[in-house]
Amino acid sequence: MYNGWEEFYNIEVGDKLDFFSRNKRLLVVIFAQQFDRKFLDFMCKLANQIRTLAQTKMGAQKLSCLLYHKRAMLYFVQPSTRTFVSFLNACHILGMRVSEIRGTSTSSEVKGESQEDTIRTFASYVDLIIIRHPEEGFVEKAAWVLNQTERPVPVINGGSGPDQHPSQALLDIYTLERSFENIGGLDGKKVAMVGDLKRGRTVRSLSYLMKNYKDVTLYFVSPDIFRMKDDIKSFLNKHKIEFYETDDFTSVIPIVDAIYMTRIQKEYSTTPSKEVDVYPNFHFTKEHLSKIQSHCIIMHPLPRRYEIEVAVDKDPRAVYWRQERNGMWIRTALIAYIFGVEDEISAEFN
Repeated sequence: MYNGWEEFYNIEVGDKLDFFSRNKRLLVVIFAQQFDRKFLDFMCKLANQIRTLAQTKMGAQKLSCLLYHKRAMLYFVQPSTRTFVSFLNACHILGMRVSEIRGTSTSSEVKGESQEDTIRTFASYVDLIIIRHPEEGFVEKAAWVLNQTERPVPVINGGSGPDQHPSQALLDIYTLERSFENIGGLDGKKVAMVGDLKRGRTVRSLSYLMKNYKDVTLYFVSPDIFRMKDDIKSFLNKHKIEFYETDDFTSVIPIVDAIYMTRIQKEYSTTPSKEVDVYPNFHFTKEHLSKIQSHCIIMHPLPRRYEIEVAVDKDPRAVYWRQERNGMWIRTALIAYIFGVEDEISAEFN
C-alpha cells in the first residue's frame, strides 16, 4: 500500500488511523486524533470503575487476574518519572508482568542493532510495548514496523519527542471532566494553556482533543518564541474551535475555567543561550489565586520548575497532584480496553 516508511510518515494523520486499528478497534495508540468523544467518555467511565474496584481487596484481586497471562515492555529511553511509574502501576493493577529498558546503552543498539530489529525483539517476548522516546516519529515507526509482521503486538506512545503524548491527553481530559462534573463537564469551558506551547507535546495533544467538545475556547499564552505551532492552529481553524493568542497572562487569568501551566522545555533547545530568562510573567503565583474564578482549576503535566509557586499547592483548585494520580487510572483503563477486558470490569457494576 505504501512504498516504505518515509512515504507513510509523510501522509496526513487522518489517513493513517485505519492502518493502526484492527477490526475497527483501537489497539495501537499513537495520536490523540485517534480518540473520539464516545471513546473519551467511555474511558472516563471505565477509569472511574477501575478506581472504585481497586479500593477493596476483592475488587483489586479481580482486576489483578484480568491480564495475569500477559506481559508488557516499558521501553523508556527518555527521562521520565510520572509516565513511567503510572504505566508500570497500571500494568500491575491488571496483573501484567513487566520488563523495562530505561536507556539504549543497555540494549543491543550499542552494538549497531537497528531500531526496527530492537522493537521486533521486544515483540518476541511481550504482548504490549509502551514507548517513550526523544525522537519525533519513533513510536509511530515502531508501530508501523510491527504492524507488518506476524506478531503485531499493541504499541502505546508514552511520549514522542516534542510531538505527541496521547495518554497524557487522556488523563488531562479525565481530570477536566472530573473537575467539572458538577458544572456541565468540559463542554462550553474556557481553557488557558501557558508557557512552552511550541514544544509542549502535552498541550499539543490536548488541543487535538478539543474537537470532541462543544463550544470550548482556548487561550494560548506564551512568550513569542514559544507560541503554538501553525499545525495546531490550522487544525483548530479546520474544526471551528475558537482560540486566542496572547502574551498577557494577567488578562486571561480571571476569565478562564482551567489554566494549564507548562515549563520551558530546555531539553529540546538548540539555542540555550536564548532561554536563560525564566519568563516570570508566565508564572502562576500565590497572588493569582485571588484573581481566578472559584471553580477554576490549575493543571500542570509536571515536572515543574519555576512556573507554579509551591505555596499554590495548598489551594483546592490546584489539581495537578490529582491530575498525576488520574494518569494511573486512565492508563489502566486504556490497557484494559486494548486487551478487551473492559466488559468484565463493567459487569461488576451491572
